[in-house]
Amino acid sequence: MDYIFASNRPWAINSFLEYRAKLQGNWLVVTNTDDLLNALSAMQPRYIFFPHWSELVPREITEMFECVCFHMTDVPFGRGGSPLQNLITRGFKVTRLTALKMEEQLDAGPVYKKDDLNLDGSAEQIFTRMAKLAISQIQFIIENNPEPIAQSTSNHENFKRRKPSDSEINKKQSIGQLFDHVRMLDAPGYPKAFLNAHGLNFEFDNASISDTGEIIDAHVKITKRKIC
Repeated sequence: MDYIFASNRPWAINSFLEYRAKLQGNWLVVTNTDDLLNALSAMQPRYIFFPHWSELVPREITEMFECVCFHMTDVPFGRGGSPLQNLITRGFKVTRLTALKMEEQLDAGPVYKKDDLNLDGSAEQIFTRMAKLAISQIQFIIENNPEPIAQSTSNHENFKRRKPSDSEINKKQSIGQLFDHVRMLDAPGYPKAFLNAHGLNFEFDNASISDTGEIIDAHVKITKRKIC
């Protein structure tokens, strides 16, 4: 049986390569839409899995193939963009990773499986944890071929995709909120937590919080602020 693993994030690809030997079948890894389209011209995969895919999947693909994506909320709660940041901003410590069938409406497809996901650590650490959990969900799906179940019609709330400007530090945040703000943006490809002052731009990552409630060991990148 043929399968495609489609992702353009290193933590997802690295987790797949680490656990590839445990997954039955023939696999192809693609990292962009052009490669995916080329692959589909030569093969008929049973499933296409999209763990952390940042490109729009063409409608003809989702209609012709069984496409599975992974969303970091207990859908229908939390459909939409920037789920990790929206969850942490709302004070969540644990969420659920949902494997669901791709349909035209974003994050609204029927569900194959849900599993608890801890939200401790930096964004990169959480995404790495999520990627490993997604592999276990993939293994479950290819071994059991479950029929996905329609989402509940209750507890519906859509998240709004964050903008780079939302990464700016709010001076009214508590120390705990500030720590969460820094860590939830601490992953490659995400706009870092930043602060503008005195004509300079300060970007923060790699923060820790002490037992006494102080933010320590943070890396700070300081650049001249660009004036448009």
